Parts: sequence; structure tokens; C-alpha cells
Amino acid sequence: MNLIDRIGQLGRILGTALVLAGALHANANAAPAAPAIHEHTVDANGVRLHYLQAGQGDQTPVILLHGYAETSHMWLPLIGRLDDCRVVIAPDLRGAGTSGIPADGYDKKTMAQDIHALVKQLGYRKVKIVGHDIGLMVAYAYAAQYPDEVETITLMDAFLPGVGDWQQVWLLRDKWHFNFYGTTPLALVQGRERIYFEHFWNDFAADPKHSVSEANRRRYAAAYAQPGRMKAGFEYFHAFPQDAQDFAGFAKTPLTMPMLVLAGEKASGNFLINQARQVDTHVDGVIVEGSGHWLMEEAPGQTIDAIVRFINTPTQSLAAHSSNPAQ
Repeated sequence: MNLIDRIGQLGRILGTALVLAGALHANANAAPAAPAIHEHTVDANGVRLHYLQAGQGDQTPVILLHGYAETSHMWLPLIGRLDDCRVVIAPDLRGAGTSGIPADGYDKKTMAQDIHALVKQLGYRKVKIVGHDIGLMVAYAYAAQYPDEVETITLMDAFLPGVGDWQQVWLLRDKWHFNFYGTTPLALVQGRERIYFEHFWNDFAADPKHSVSEANRRRYAAAYAQPGRMKAGFEYFHAFPQDAQDFAGFAKTPLTMPMLVLAGEKASGNFLINQARQVDTHVDGVIVEGSGHWLMEEAPGQTIDAIVRFINTPTQSLAAHSSNPAQ
């Protein structure tokens, strides 16, 4: 090989090396890949449950429970922050999303039994559980029924029926919708599901322009407009008298696992934190500044960071650093 050929060969080798170095640099600075989220359906506790699942690893699995006027879809921004060393599961509650719509069983004690049956079918015993709105009631009912199987619990902006002076909470200032069920309400809302939900998305937010996104408003309104789903949603509230009775009984035996409470400054505020301290001996209460009820949408940075930090902290450390003030 003559000198010119050798120079050319060296040039090609150098060029290839530079291309590979550039590619590695680009990959190192690229945004993290979206989590691989899989959809599944199982029969649990006599109801078909649809759920999202992501992640793997030996850390305790996390269960995410959505609230009213939303579905498991609300958790997508959080899943990718939790799935690096554990399984994350976000079910649609009975009656919501694409889960089954049984005729009854919308009290939160029974709904928690749904989730427990799902967890057992998946082969897990211990979980960390997170719930927003109606989902926080299901999360509390889960922890109260299976306290030895819950490492931590996170409650996000709403209230616990039957605990303390629960009917004075801010979210109940227009509790007409608690009794909005039956033939006439269903007829009034049919085809107007979004109009109905706009009340919650707008009036329970600190700023309606920074609440649930337009794309998700369309998504959730369409989901609840499917046959039978508005009726099921109304049943979440219709069951509150039974929930209050159940929760008053649960509260007689306080929980002892670490509990994080996130409450919107412009929504539940200290009310939920004070309720939590009546039902658990290790509560860390956080007011999410500037936010209303829709924490994941109104204050995603504050909310997601707080949940991730709590979930990732060893349980022993949480128990040592979070406790109730003297009652």
C-alpha cells in the first residue's frame, strides 16, 4: 500500500471514530426514553380490572389510584419517575376507564378489596400505595384492611369521610353532586358529560387555565360518556354514608406506616393533613403552594418530586423522621 492509500485509510478510520464519538455524546445528552407501559386486564374480586404496568426491579411495587373525573391515564407523568427499580401499577377503579361496571360495590372498602385481589394475582404482598381524590379513600381503606401489607401510603387532596368534622371540608362547599344520582341526573348529563366535569376541573382548581389539559379533558369526558360509566361515577359519592361508617370504624385502630399527605393550598389545605393525623401515627403533611385540587396537573413539579422522594426513602428512615405532633 503506497503512502497516499495509507493516508486515505487513516482518514477513514479517524472519520468513523469521530462519528461514533458524536453519536455517543448525543445519546448521553438525549432525553430519557419514555417508560415502557403495558396494558393488562384481569378478573379480581368479581370485577374486570384494567391496569397500566411499567418497570421492574426488587424494590416494593407502587400502586397508583386515580380520582373522579380522571382515569389511570393521570399517572403517566409520574410512572416514568418511579419505574427504574420497581414495578408500578395504575389500575382503573371499578366503573372507570375500561374496567368493569358492576351493579354495586362502590363503597371504598369493597373497591380496596378489588385492588388487593389484583395485587395478590400479580404475586405481590407488600406495596406502597398512592391515591388522589376518590383514589385516596380507596388507598386508606386498603391500608386499614391490610396494614401489614402496606409499607407507605400517600394521600393526595380530598378528605376521609367519617373522620373528624369531615363535612366541613372545602371540597364540600357545593356537595349537591353527592346526591346527584338516579334517572333524572343521568338523563340531564347524557351527552353533556364534559359540561358536568368542567365544574370540577375549573372550580376546584386554583386557576382553571392551569388545570386539566384540553387533551385530557376530551379524553376523560369521552371515557365517562361510555354506557354505564356516569352512573358508576355517581355511585362513588352515593356510597359516602357507608364510607363514613366504615372509616369511623377503621380510625379506631390508627395506622402506623409512614404516610405522606399532599394537599393543595387552594383546596384541602391543612384539613386533610389534620384528618390524616387522626388515623395514622407517622404523618408528613405537605401543602402544595399555589395549587388547587388537581395536584398532578396544577403543580406537577412540586407534587411529583415529593412523591418520588417519599417513595424512594427507606421506610425505616421515614418512620424515624415523621410523627404526629401531640394531640
